[in-house]
Amino acid sequence: METRSVLVFAYYFPPMGLSGVQRVTKFMKYLPENGWHPHIITTGPTAYYAHDPSLLQDIEGRDIAVYRTSGTDPNSIASDQGTVKMPREWVRKLYRKLSDTFFIPDNKKGWAKQALELARELVTQHEFDAIFVSGPPFSAMMAAATLSEETGIPLVVDYRDLWYGNQFHFYPTPWHAHQHKKLEHDVLTHASRVTVTNRRMKEFLLANYSHLNHEEVMIIPHGFDPEDIPTEQITPRRDGTFRLTYTGIFYDVVTPVPFFKAVRKALQARPDLSLELHFAGILRDEYKKVAKKMGLESIIHDHGYCAHAESVQLLLESDALWMMVGATRNADTISSAKLYEYFGTRKPLLVSVPNGALRKDAERYGAAWITDPSDIDAIAQCIIEMADAHKRGTLPRPAEDIVQQYDRRALTATLARQLALSTRVL
Repeated sequence: METRSVLVFAYYFPPMGLSGVQRVTKFMKYLPENGWHPHIITTGPTAYYAHDPSLLQDIEGRDIAVYRTSGTDPNSIASDQGTVKMPREWVRKLYRKLSDTFFIPDNKKGWAKQALELARELVTQHEFDAIFVSGPPFSAMMAAATLSEETGIPLVVDYRDLWYGNQFHFYPTPWHAHQHKKLEHDVLTHASRVTVTNRRMKEFLLANYSHLNHEEVMIIPHGFDPEDIPTEQITPRRDGTFRLTYTGIFYDVVTPVPFFKAVRKALQARPDLSLELHFAGILRDEYKKVAKKMGLESIIHDHGYCAHAESVQLLLESDALWMMVGATRNADTISSAKLYEYFGTRKPLLVSVPNGALRKDAERYGAAWITDPSDIDAIAQCIIEMADAHKRGTLPRPAEDIVQQYDRRALTATLARQLALSTRVL
């Protein structure tokens, strides 16, 4: 197999942690076995809410080169502090609004300039067949598009979330919204291929940018890495307790409060239920206080942020897994990576999401209880049904053919084909 080289812009990359890192890291892990040699430009040491050096094992010993921008990260006034505490939600939202007001397209513009300078050096030293960039941050997309225009190297743009119309973005004026759409349009005019995580996102892009055609936009969903799932079977617990687990963080409309209310309601209706709620990630003190006020403190087990392998192990030792995304603008386009990693465990799921891509995929999974995100009565009833099914030993298993569609090794093969198509060489 002929090996070709791809230059990758990836701000979120190990040793950073959290879900935004996973997609690109797993693509890079499996691209070499698909005939592509990745050269990755990422940030140097920077302050972030979570770090997981173990994720670097995914790229060690493989045909992968990593280049880190030098100097202080211009996006972080505390770059030398490593892992920093996530602020209270009202503070985080205030920071986000200020950032969205003064930085277009985002506050990673300074890093994107550093990355572009480094990329210009690399193209004089190596011959690249394609450029790949995943957003957010969208300033990285702008840097990659500039390099593509300067060099003629074809560009493949990957969307983990929407840019214009992003569900969490704040547009203080119509001018701000217009600027985002204008900048995105410019990037997309330079892109040979576009990849997105779900069909709703693809439809949104096609509706807003008429120069795109259906064949140029490919759906590559989030997924799970089969090498992260141990092959040996975990011995089931026999303690009679129903263990329900969540991994990740809570922010904006992703909140545990409706879930806590539903758990309280379920326990009031069924005092005989034996429940444990496990959290791996960042469960902030403000949410722990809410749980305590509801009398749930004794059943909550907060594991803090764990290395990825430990997090997966916790999922596998659980009886069922829970996730939620609240209703918001363009919520139907959201594609949370969490759901698809859950798929790899083959565990029963409680999925509280609005109508859209996530709900549709959870329905296809076949072993999920699905509710609206704020329907406390429905969530409570699902918890009772799941706990009773666990007690009887009748919790469902998912459709294996559906699970296999989210194998990251296979998904990376699809990306490799898109990279090849961008060069017009198969």
